[in-house]
Amino acid sequence: MPKSINFKEYLIESLKDPKEASAYLDVALEEFEKDGDMKTFLLMLRDVTEAQGGFSELARKTSLNRQNLYRVLSGKGNPRISTLGSILNGLGFRFSIKANC
Repeated sequence: MPKSINFKEYLIESLKDPKEASAYLDVALEEFEKDGDMKTFLLMLRDVTEAQGGFSELARKTSLNRQNLYRVLSGKGNPRISTLGSILNGLGFRFSIKANC
């Protein structure tokens, strides 16, 4: 009988690849631009955080409090842009601006 994993396990495993994680976050940001749904964006950023070493590792890299990171990435958070920038930087990403043409 083939061994199977659930979708969340598969997702987290695939997001360990920085290129996959980058594409995933691009989709999250595009969806946020369409509907303003910050909750989904933050939850998708949480998935990448889990895949890239977890909250303790991100807290170490960003000097942000681990409990605060949990709260910010809970989907109920309302982070400042500087906090999002720190999180993205800690995960090895950065903000980028593109022309809308």
